[in-house]
Amino acid sequence: MILLLSFDTKLLKYAELAVKVGVNIQKDQYLYISCSTDNLKLAQIITKIAYKNGAKQVFVDISDDELVRARYEGAPKDSFDFFPPWKVQEREWLAEHGAAFLSISSQNPDLLKGIERDRIMAFQKASGQALANYYQWLQADKFSWSVIAAPSKAWAAKVFPHLPEEQQMDALWEAIFAATRIDVENPVEAWHTHDQELHSKADYLNAKQFKSLHYTAPGTDLTIELPPHHVWTGGSSISTQGQTFMANMPTEEIFTAPLKTGVNGYVSSTKPLSYGGNIIDNFTLTFKDGRIIDVKAQQGQEILASLIETDEGAHYLGEIALVPHQSPISQSDLLFYNTLFDENASNHFAIGSAYAFCIEGGKEMTSEELSAHGLNQSLTHVDFMIGSTKMNIDGITHDDQIDPIFRDGNWAF
Repeated sequence: MILLLSFDTKLLKYAELAVKVGVNIQKDQYLYISCSTDNLKLAQIITKIAYKNGAKQVFVDISDDELVRARYEGAPKDSFDFFPPWKVQEREWLAEHGAAFLSISSQNPDLLKGIERDRIMAFQKASGQALANYYQWLQADKFSWSVIAAPSKAWAAKVFPHLPEEQQMDALWEAIFAATRIDVENPVEAWHTHDQELHSKADYLNAKQFKSLHYTAPGTDLTIELPPHHVWTGGSSISTQGQTFMANMPTEEIFTAPLKTGVNGYVSSTKPLSYGGNIIDNFTLTFKDGRIIDVKAQQGQEILASLIETDEGAHYLGEIALVPHQSPISQSDLLFYNTLFDENASNHFAIGSAYAFCIEGGKEMTSEELSAHGLNQSLTHVDFMIGSTKMNIDGITHDDQIDPIFRDGNWAF
């Protein structure tokens, strides 16, 4: 049942959801929040709720889009190879001491439009290298973590350019509340029910253990082999400390890792990709034995090519995710220009690293062991959307039988 609630009531419910379901804060646990100046109010509410639920101490890392833009425009070019070691030490210390990590996403999709490509990519590479241990732990579920979103004026204007300026922020807030089930009577319980539904889909695919998947759609004809003992997952995860958490809110996906060298054919994007403060759109990637061998994009070709050159692993896929077209975000018919939302409206892949838990026993494996089992390693992990109402996906069994997984953009089982 949909309720008519005030904005402040919805914001409180949203903050409670982030604390109780997103990171699922525990007594005497540290919490690290990253947010922008646009969303200090939400961070303040989350902090208060976290303390009420037993948090030991909350650390808030605040950024500002204007300050970020000013750096890219005015700082010396050689400064972008530097990432502050004290920020690395902070995250690693907190991770080692069982902290939970919550990110509030609100960046302007066009923040770095017109900025020299080399500056953007130098920072992306420097931060990826500096935080390599942290991201490796994150992808192995060593701690609880979650990503939510909140509007900024620039982001709201991008999503709702047809509305008067004074209505854009409210419209984006309402879209976020709808996508995260805040409008129902008990959002926490609604998320538990949704979580069970996602796990049931993952259980079906895990029982099948397909040899490969075949994707077909306009602009797409791609075969993806799956590694032996791969694991499909969706909804909540469990950290190695036994703490349940919801990594993305919203989430509608079921995902696993491909066999690094087992991707062949071509795939075309169906939604714009916001990356490094720029928009990449209408692009096609061609693969041979897992490696990207050709890149074509109508918008953002240089940025996309630079992303793929981040390191050797960025030439391969690390994630394949299934999202039905009939999902709530897709049915809203909104383009969010934000991967957290757009990836949950569409089947998608990720360039770069694979999650360790996408293979049996992966959480306990070293990087070398994960590579030996066919999972890709990289400094980057960037999702891009490829689903549509015209997409069909078949599962190929080890005895070459064909089982429909998707038909016309939706589940076939």
